[in-house]
Amino acid sequence: MSLPAEFHEIAKRVNNWGRWGGADEIGTLNLITDAVVREAVATARTGRRIPLALPLRQDGVQSGLIPGRINPLHTMVQINQEIFGPGTVATSDDAVTMGLQAATHWDALTHVSHSGKIYNGRPADTITAHDGARFSSIATVEHLVSRGVLLDVARARGVDRLPGDHAVTPDDLAAAEDFGGVRVRAGDIVLVRTGQVRLALAGDRQAYGYPSPGLSVRTPEWFRARDAAAVANDTLTFEIFPPEIEDLWMPVHALHLVEMGMPQGQNWNLEALSEACAEEGRHAFLLTASPEPFAGATGSPVAPVAIL
Repeated sequence: MSLPAEFHEIAKRVNNWGRWGGADEIGTLNLITDAVVREAVATARTGRRIPLALPLRQDGVQSGLIPGRINPLHTMVQINQEIFGPGTVATSDDAVTMGLQAATHWDALTHVSHSGKIYNGRPADTITAHDGARFSSIATVEHLVSRGVLLDVARARGVDRLPGDHAVTPDDLAAAEDFGGVRVRAGDIVLVRTGQVRLALAGDRQAYGYPSPGLSVRTPEWFRARDAAAVANDTLTFEIFPPEIEDLWMPVHALHLVEMGMPQGQNWNLEALSEACAEEGRHAFLLTASPEPFAGATGSPVAPVAIL
């Protein structure tokens, strides 16, 4: 089934192919300039640090809804082993097997494709079983630090958690800006809070994944107009799930990653940040959120920290 005309019309309006040259692999991260980072540093007024990652654990948020995306399997490969002989210093080592997008993570621009293309018009078949993503892998994101902005949609709408059928609209995002006394500007990393992660924190993996509030297909144009560098939220699927348009699955992923070249993050724990921003009366901060540089990978775990 081909993508509907409505999708392709939005894609034309948000497309960034060629904006930073034909060889570009990082898309909207080009908007994080040295000047943007200098201004971001100035938002760290108190030094208060808020971690935003979920724990990496075997009973994590993955329930099998997404095939192959397994929770971390942690194994000890050495335990107090005196590898240099009896009486020498002993070491303990670990190994982990996990889906790179299993917990708090970034999606690389190659995480999805549509119509045979990835970001900047490159062929989707440049992603191979042997090499992974030849272009725009997560390893091309060498650092990711900028001003973070929390758009606390749930709190702005007066609820702890948006209902599962709530599609976050441009009006919701604008209302959250007004609520937080902040405006998204070029180079910002935007964090959208729905409150959905509260279900995961309570141990209900099934309810966390489905049904889920999330970003509407109408929001990519809002992010394009603001020139946001990246966006993350506190849900498993990022966009509303099931989709708002029947049989149009993951259109926001395709518009962000393929058309705009804008990285996406999921499974971010924004609960403590929501409380901290409410207490301090400000919703902008320094955000450090660099992915692990897995060569050829289409995503990576991240342990983001907001510094107020």
